[in-house]
Amino acid sequence: MSEPFLSIRDLGRAFGGLKAVDGVSADIARGELVGLIGPNGAGKTTLFNLISGFTPPSSGEVHFKGRRIDGLKPDEIARAGIGRTFQNLRIFPNMSVFDNVSVGAIGAERIGMLSAFTGRRGVSERISQRGLAALQAVKLIDDAEELAANISYGKRKYLEIARALAMQPDLLILDEPAAGLNETETKALADFIASLHADGMTIILVEHDMKLVMSICRRIIVLASGRKIADGTPAEVKADPAVLEAYLGGDDA
Repeated sequence: MSEPFLSIRDLGRAFGGLKAVDGVSADIARGELVGLIGPNGAGKTTLFNLISGFTPPSSGEVHFKGRRIDGLKPDEIARAGIGRTFQNLRIFPNMSVFDNVSVGAIGAERIGMLSAFTGRRGVSERISQRGLAALQAVKLIDDAEELAANISYGKRKYLEIARALAMQPDLLILDEPAAGLNETETKALADFIASLHADGMTIILVEHDMKLVMSICRRIIVLASGRKIADGTPAEVKADPAVLEAYLGGDDA
């Protein structure tokens, strides 16, 4: 049997006496589109932070493409091939849309921001090409020179995705990308995520919009109180009594 693309083993994180993530294990295969759901406070974003290096684990291990990555810095994990977005947008409002995306492209290089634009010509060209390709993918190429502060909220959501794509990741982690979007925008975003997956991108998606998750994910992992309580197809998850009690049948459904 081939080694899992991403392997999480007994992963845990405690903040004082609170176990935000409590012994979570899961394997993600290359090419999967996996939904991660659960009520507020279930530990979803903390799990993403553990995988991407923004929070060190209290216990357990994370392996990516056969390499152990827990304990590495976020930039090292990003260069290993994991790109992510954040629940709260982290754009630079006073920089252009293109420069925002270039930050992601630069992150794939082992250089700083200044070196990227004052160093070798080949490096700066590579960064520009990655940035433009990412903007083309999210259909923001016409806004490239616009200040990020001046584009709509919906476009800013795509800008954050473009910045992650500019790193040319092997695994894309999306943290509530549809939050704040209307129904039409959410449907368009679902189609876009599905198209990324169809093109071969491995994706883990945290989202409270159950219609979006159920429509594009063929596998769903459910967390509650920091623990994994279900892992299966949308039909299996919807029929699971533990899920119905903890999430789908509760106030957050």
